[in-house]
Amino acid sequence: MKTLHVELGERSYPIHIGRGLLGRPDLIQAHLPGRQVMVVTNEVVAPLYLDCMLASLAGKETASIVLPDGEAYKTMDSAMAVFDALLDRRFGRNAGIVALGGGVIGDLAGFAAACYQRGVPFIQVPTTLLSQVDSSVGGKTAVNHPRGKNMIGAFYQPRCVLADTDTLNTLADRELSAGLAEVIKYGLIRDPEFLAWLDANVDSLLRRDPGALAYAIERSCLNKAQVVAEDETETGVRATLNLGHTFGHAIETGMGYGVYLHGEAVAIGMCQAADLSRRLGWIGDDEVARVIRLLERARLPVVPPRELDADAFLEHMAVDKKNVDGGLRLILLKSLGEATLPVAVDAGPLRATLESYGR
Repeated sequence: MKTLHVELGERSYPIHIGRGLLGRPDLIQAHLPGRQVMVVTNEVVAPLYLDCMLASLAGKETASIVLPDGEAYKTMDSAMAVFDALLDRRFGRNAGIVALGGGVIGDLAGFAAACYQRGVPFIQVPTTLLSQVDSSVGGKTAVNHPRGKNMIGAFYQPRCVLADTDTLNTLADRELSAGLAEVIKYGLIRDPEFLAWLDANVDSLLRRDPGALAYAIERSCLNKAQVVAEDETETGVRATLNLGHTFGHAIETGMGYGVYLHGEAVAIGMCQAADLSRRLGWIGDDEVARVIRLLERARLPVVPPRELDADAFLEHMAVDKKNVDGGLRLILLKSLGEATLPVAVDAGPLRATLESYGR
């Protein structure tokens, strides 16, 4: 087991990464001080790991809620279902919540934990690659609105992140690739040595080589933990973690939540961001080609859906949390391994990317 830490003073917490961690009550119960614990999971993960999770909570008063699977269910209705389950069991403000699942469950359960009785402890037990390397770390919690992804949420840190890499053995190939998009992102925005390692090892990751996966998860979490410790509430450098996300969120919203997995949409968005960075003179054709080639090797889509034209993209991109006073701001690439802070972009180059890249 490897243990990293997100350094946030009194709210610091560990990220445990390793095999068989779901069966470690000592790692789990230490961060749930109350007697009552609600496990929030979904219909795909529950048959695989819920019993093991509940066994590791032996001695607690436990309950669980099993939600439908998918981005389409990351809604206020699902959050209300969690609140109903907590209230039905008369869980108090010392109760804990365990988020057992991928990014949707982690965001949703974390949002519920932030809101229930003004905040109860929760831990993240991510079961997908994307959630292990990104969404479980850093305290971003949210539900979607029909007009925009993650528009209703809060910064609320977990007490612990428990990334059991054995759960990746049951992960669908498409979900594995979606997670690799966020792994590749860290190389693109701040870690050129890791990017070079990914160029050399992406095939091993797709084969689920245990050593390669463990290293990629650890390196990704280390990057995320360092950024969050420096900028918890995204007033500065943390915004760079959103490379490709403004484009990607437009795809998810415009096409309907769940048509594209989050990592798939982000992969396309990172290609669009690279193309726009080239148009602005920051990177060259070879660098753009390298980004596209690596994402293609990770079996990710790199071309935007034809159903969304430039005007549709711009409409959805206008509803983005990085925008200021109605002005669109984007994360772009100064070089491979260095991202910009949010920058305002002239309409001409942006529209040129939206109208021509991949079309």
